[in-house]
Amino acid sequence: MSLKGDYMGMALSVDDLDGENIGYFKHCAAHNFHLQKCDDCSLLRYPPTTACPWCASAKATWTPVEGKGTVYSYNEVHHAIQPAFKAKTPYMLLLVELDTQKGAPTPDEGLRVAANLTLPSGELAPPDMVKKVGIGSRMRMVFADVSEGLSIPQWTIDEAAPQPEKPWRYPQE
Repeated sequence: MSLKGDYMGMALSVDDLDGENIGYFKHCAAHNFHLQKCDDCSLLRYPPTTACPWCASAKATWTPVEGKGTVYSYNEVHHAIQPAFKAKTPYMLLLVELDTQKGAPTPDEGLRVAANLTLPSGELAPPDMVKKVGIGSRMRMVFADVSEGLSIPQWTIDEAAPQPEKPWRYPQE
């Protein structure tokens, strides 16, 4: 069954043939974060794929993963292309390295998930929150409900985790 929804005025669709993403978003709709774990080499992978990128095995099991990690990189958007995002600028796209499977399969290849910075409710973060986040900030996953059966994983500040005194950010004008 395909998934369809509307996120901030943009139509979203995951087709029936995209089984890996249907499975991924099925867990997200229940506000549970699951990733594929290779049945042969035991490595988790993101994004969902038909085969393990490290050993090429087609066998995998959906495994619950704690959605917590550290900002590895970010992009702060000041000029939105999509009309619905223009009123939300600046907004942030984060690449968060999960605590799970850190340093594997190599120290340079972490398990990293990209998503927007949001409030705990899943709404895009306001400018004052955007200014507080940078490389090293601690994040936790939340979900933005789009439609019945479709939720998007997003990142919010993990208020329960120790935060860096001054996360690294690109120099500002």
